[in-house]
Amino acid sequence: MKANFVKPYSSPEQIVQILKSRGMLIENEHKAASYLMNIGYHRLSAYIYPFYKSPKNDLSLKEGTKFEEVLTLYRFDKKLRILLFNEIEKIEIAIRSVLANIGCQELNDKYWITEAAYFANTDKFNQTLSIIDKELISSKEDYIEEFRQNFIETYPPAWMKTEVLSFGNLNYIYSNISKNQLMKHIAGYFGLKPQVFTSWLTVLANLRNMCCHHARVWNRNFMLNPAEPRKTVNAWIDTTTTDKKRIYYRLCIIRHFLASVSPNNNFNQKLSNLLADFPSIDITAMGFCRNWKEESLWK
Repeated sequence: MKANFVKPYSSPEQIVQILKSRGMLIENEHKAASYLMNIGYHRLSAYIYPFYKSPKNDLSLKEGTKFEEVLTLYRFDKKLRILLFNEIEKIEIAIRSVLANIGCQELNDKYWITEAAYFANTDKFNQTLSIIDKELISSKEDYIEEFRQNFIETYPPAWMKTEVLSFGNLNYIYSNISKNQLMKHIAGYFGLKPQVFTSWLTVLANLRNMCCHHARVWNRNFMLNPAEPRKTVNAWIDTTTTDKKRIYYRLCIIRHFLASVSPNNNFNQKLSNLLADFPSIDITAMGFCRNWKEESLWK
């Protein structure tokens, strides 16, 4: 049975006192209240949670817990999200281009994305077409406007359409392709099999959305469980002791994609630098294994 939400509102100043009563050391109460006003206690509470003693419901903080430690965790997660978003962007852009290019080459049809004959499920295709229609109508991109004004075709070619669709829409299109050989060629460009490619696109789209909406990612137990590749063209990891629902596995997925998309990338160094800048971060809570740097993927 549902109950009324009776928890009262507490001002940032009141929350400072509540945190102090739970054992938090706060050097500058006015500054802490300012952070709570600008970040919000509800958001910041996710970064306070790791500092509570067990059982967590007692809301008693570990001895010596400082407000500044909570902010450090918050800042690390923010920088991690920025790093993730920038790298996923490279992968997303490549997938847009590869999907359009290989589809046009294989099918010899530059309008293939809006042709039902190339897709397995009619209902799924119609849903995709409806999304494409909405995106094209609302698009203010110059090249879409120019196409509308100068050409008689109902839809622009594939390489234009893929640019106005979301990451999730691209995966929806890919997973409905009827020609197995085309699916293999697209996934194979990234050194993967279609089933794993579809799974990893879903995982990256979900992670990208979390980064866009500033959600906590560093120690999250993700709901999606990525498919495990049996064999990869590019270097991969020993997954026998790896938690696939933690951020480390997703970092490995990004690293694997970048081997195809940007072979000379410096993602390894960026990640190592970020971890070095925040030595207090518990990387085991992120799913990192003790010898992760010795994996061939990260060398």
